[in-house]
Amino acid sequence: MFSLIKIANKTRAVFGGSQIWKTCASPRVICWEDVHTDQTNVTAIRRMSGKGLNAPPSAEFVARVSGIATMCKLPFQKTADGLDAAFVGVPIDTGTSNRPGARFGPRHIRAESAMLRAYNSWTRAAPYESLKVADIGDINVNLFDLKDTCKRIREGYREIVATGCIPLTLGGDHTIAYPILQAVAERHGPVGLIHVDAHADTSDMILGEKIGHGTPFRRCVDEGLLDCKRVVQIGLRGPGYSPDNYEWSRAQGFRVVEAPECWHKSLVPLMEEVRAQIGTGPVYLSFDIDSLDPAFAPGTGTPEIAGLTPIQGLEIIRGCRGLNLVGCDLVEVAPPYDTTGNTALTGANLLFEMLCVLPKVKYY
Repeated sequence: MFSLIKIANKTRAVFGGSQIWKTCASPRVICWEDVHTDQTNVTAIRRMSGKGLNAPPSAEFVARVSGIATMCKLPFQKTADGLDAAFVGVPIDTGTSNRPGARFGPRHIRAESAMLRAYNSWTRAAPYESLKVADIGDINVNLFDLKDTCKRIREGYREIVATGCIPLTLGGDHTIAYPILQAVAERHGPVGLIHVDAHADTSDMILGEKIGHGTPFRRCVDEGLLDCKRVVQIGLRGPGYSPDNYEWSRAQGFRVVEAPECWHKSLVPLMEEVRAQIGTGPVYLSFDIDSLDPAFAPGTGTPEIAGLTPIQGLEIIRGCRGLNLVGCDLVEVAPPYDTTGNTALTGANLLFEMLCVLPKVKYY
């Protein structure tokens, strides 16, 4: 049923596309203990923890193209029970105002995530040695009724956060941030927000509707879900509906960092300031893939030129290390415009980086 593969002083048992780690007493001896497992929930027993943890398979031993395309090829679990963090998809694009297609984002991000490995080589983060993580599938959305979809998202995330699990969301258009934050704020109270985007998403109404991908953070402010003095928006740009397109954001107390302020520079100093602004309170990270320049991420519904680079995207996420992150999302990947798959690949990598900066992640 499974094979044991010797690596250094550990034995790796490969089974059903996931892997199990058993510590060996001697670096020269393979451990042949009984391994209790099934095809949907494989545990990894680590030397540094007595807690059962899930581990993705290594492409050294399991072909990337094999198996079911869960996020990072992690085990699938039906609920968030017992998990520290969970990947969850919200496949909607019925809130989009331009090009649809983000409903297919979660499955394409999952497919491209097969390229990811267990460790962050630069930061030395070891999330799978620290947290129990799984893919818990998708919210069952209603593609014919956006308001009902928001209700379903809110109820689904209410169950997730009630377990203490931190959700890492694969979007889906940016409408989803509103019901997710409803559930998150219900548990944690008003939260800080790091919002990375080409657009402020603070319109009051679009085409007579108050719910859509251009309005989520206006609705969040209306309902008191955000601690407005701990909100920063990074990467905003593009033509506006008024001379100062971000006047409303600033009036609420948000810090607005427009894309031209980011050109030709590292964002490490900016993130030092952001960490000081956010402090120790709960904070949510919402990352719209259109914050990146469409040269790097063309597969999105409302692209704007002259955006951030993937390097800057990494600097922003890695700069969140040490913050009390209570949830993250990666939204607006639209595969119909992603002819190379690079947008979904970038999205998958950014989600992995989010996992790596969650509280309690081990670093070597």
